[in-house]
Amino acid sequence: MSMAYEEYMKQLVKPMREELTQAGFQELRTEEEVESFLEEAEGTTLVVINSVCGCAAGLARPAVTQALITHDKEPDHLVTVFAGQDREATAKMRNHFPDYEPSSPSIVLLKEGRVAHFIPREEIEDHSVEDIVENIKGAMDLHC
Repeated sequence: MSMAYEEYMKQLVKPMREELTQAGFQELRTEEEVESFLEEAEGTTLVVINSVCGCAAGLARPAVTQALITHDKEPDHLVTVFAGQDREATAKMRNHFPDYEPSSPSIVLLKEGRVAHFIPREEIEDHSVEDIVENIKGAMDLHC
């Protein structure tokens, strides 16, 4: 890939990354960061597999941030990886969800490192933000 393409993509996804980091998510950009985080994390972790697609921009990211600011219960940790941008980190994170097909975007609630709740693209795309918020809140009620 050309350097111009790489720089264009960095600039294009910057606000998409910031939407989650400004909401308190820790961005994991390398395999090592993912592995280190997962080895040390205890309790519950909300993972967002971020993406450039419209359903990430119009549904997943707004639903996650809204669920967090409007709900009493929260996971112990908030992390994100960016599919298509940080490929190795995303693949390493997905290795921890072996029973689920890769899905971008997706929202995963881990409890003690195991999947407690998985929201794939099919439960994001063509759903309302409100429905996704309720799905996330329901998972947090059960597991946080």
